[in-house]
Amino acid sequence: MVSMMAKQSSLSWHGKDPKLWLGEARTRIREKVHCSPVMTSRSLDALFGLRLFFKAENLQRAGSFKIRGASNVLWSMEDSEAQKGVLTHSSGNFAQGLALAARERGIPAYIVIPENAPSVKIEATRSYGATIRLCAASVAAREQAAEEWQKETGACFVHPYDDPLIIAGQGTAAMEFLEEIPDLDFLIAPVGGGGLCAGTVLAGLAFGSPSLTVLGAEPSGADDAWRSLDQGILLPQENPQTIADGLRTSLGRHPFDVFTRFGTQILRVEEQTIKEAMGLLEERMKLVVEASGAVPLAALRSGHSIPPGAKVGIILSGGNKA
Repeated sequence: MVSMMAKQSSLSWHGKDPKLWLGEARTRIREKVHCSPVMTSRSLDALFGLRLFFKAENLQRAGSFKIRGASNVLWSMEDSEAQKGVLTHSSGNFAQGLALAARERGIPAYIVIPENAPSVKIEATRSYGATIRLCAASVAAREQAAEEWQKETGACFVHPYDDPLIIAGQGTAAMEFLEEIPDLDFLIAPVGGGGLCAGTVLAGLAFGSPSLTVLGAEPSGADDAWRSLDQGILLPQENPQTIADGLRTSLGRHPFDVFTRFGTQILRVEEQTIKEAMGLLEERMKLVVEASGAVPLAALRSGHSIPPGAKVGIILSGGNKA
C-alpha cells in the first residue's frame, strides 16, 4: 500500500493541483448537492477492531454520489452547449444523477440503460424527466446505443466516469470527508468505472494527512481494476458476475491513469462478504446501502491487513437498493 506521503512530490493531474480541481468543483456544485453526514457505529468498531467512519452518500440526492460529478459537468457547460441536452449510458445511479441535474438546469436528458439494471433505478431515472432507452447488458451494447442515439438527438455525450470533470465532482465527497475527519489512516472507496475512487485518491493527496492511504475495493467477480493494475495495462471488464450492479462497468482510462500514477491498491471481495456487509449496515446502523456501496466495508472482512485501532474512512456510495 502506498501512502500519500510517498506521492506528494508528484502532486499534479492534467496540469493542475488537485486542490484546484476539487475546489472549483465544490464551488460549482455547492448548492446542488448535500454535504452528506459522516456516521459512526460503536458496535461495528468493536466488531472490526477499528475506528470506522462512514460517509453516507446513500443519503445523497438521487440516492448516490453520482449527482456530484453530473452537476459539475452540467454546470461547467456554456448555455449554447447545454441547450442541446445531454446523453449518457448508465446502469442506474449516474442515470439518476444526470437526469436530476439536467432537470434542474432545464435541459433534456437521454439515458441508455442496460436491460438488467434494477427496475427501481430505471423508474427513478424516468421520474426525474429523462428519456430512456434500454439496451443489451454489455458495455459494447451500451456504447453503441449511446453513439447511435447521440447522432439522432445531437445531445452532448457525458461519460459516466471517464472524464476529469466527473472525477473532480465525485472527489468532493472525499474532500468533505477529510475536512470533517482530517486524520484518517485509511480511506476506502468502491471501484466500478473508477470515477469515485480516482476522485478520492486526488482528494487524499490534496487534503489528507501525509500518512493517509487510499484504497479501492471491487468484487472478485468484476475485478478488471485489480487485473489492470496487476498487469500494467487497461483491461476490459469481461462477463462480470456480482450483485454489485454499479461496479460491473469497465475501468476508465482516466481513473486507471490516476491509480497507476499514485500507486493505488485495489482490494477484492467475495459476494458473501458483500451481502454480510449490507446486512451489518442495516442491522447495526439502520442504513439502507446497495451492494456497490457496501463493498468497501466488505473489504475489511476479506483478510486484508489494516492495523488494529486504525482510523478507517468508508464511502457508502449509494442506497438505491432494488
